[in-house]
Amino acid sequence: MQLSVKDVAKLLNVADKTIYRWIKQDSIPVYRINEQCRFNRAEILEWATSKRIPFSPDMLTENDQGALPLPSLTETLKSGGVVYRLEGKDKASVLRAVVDVMRLPEEVDREFLYQVLLARETLGSTGIGDGIAIPHVRNPIVLHITKPTITLCFLENSIHFGSIDGEPVNILFTLISPTVKAHLHLLSRLTYVLQNPTVKKALERQALRDELLEIISQAEASLPVRKPAQT
Repeated sequence: MQLSVKDVAKLLNVADKTIYRWIKQDSIPVYRINEQCRFNRAEILEWATSKRIPFSPDMLTENDQGALPLPSLTETLKSGGVVYRLEGKDKASVLRAVVDVMRLPEEVDREFLYQVLLARETLGSTGIGDGIAIPHVRNPIVLHITKPTITLCFLENSIHFGSIDGEPVNILFTLISPTVKAHLHLLSRLTYVLQNPTVKKALERQALRDELLEIISQAEASLPVRKPAQT
């Protein structure tokens, strides 16, 4: 869900004018799309927590009607696909190329998706180091996407991405999810798997799709199983 100014003001228990003041001060994470201000629920939650701003319990809930079981990381990668030798000379052109090759429903507005990905990067690079970046949109309900997808792209040329380690990026995992829950679920699994030495080596040598997915599947299978709460 994309939140409006009024939505965020209600969730943070402040006046609309306070939100506009924060926007003017570049204090609050905001997307400016088609001259309208829109906010991401997960990012507002993170921001409010870091600023110690009280927020409504509604911040932690979202509409789960029709929600599907959360997919595995491997299933999501199979759905999104693996692309080799993706062209692009800088962040903007690479993101454009990613959007062009993604497996998306016909009704998805790819230009809008591209603009949102660019807007997300202005809030801070999604480059996580070791030549990897995870461009993402957490809540693209307006994109008519009903299930999460991750597209893995190996770049033809390494590019500057503003990564935390200052190193150029040549691997992108572009994550798109219709819900915060699915986004955090997949992001946490992806982050865990990328720490696996065998996965790292497979990515470095750009292993073929089937081999790579099998290696990632094995790494994902080693994830700790959360025990159900005791009643």
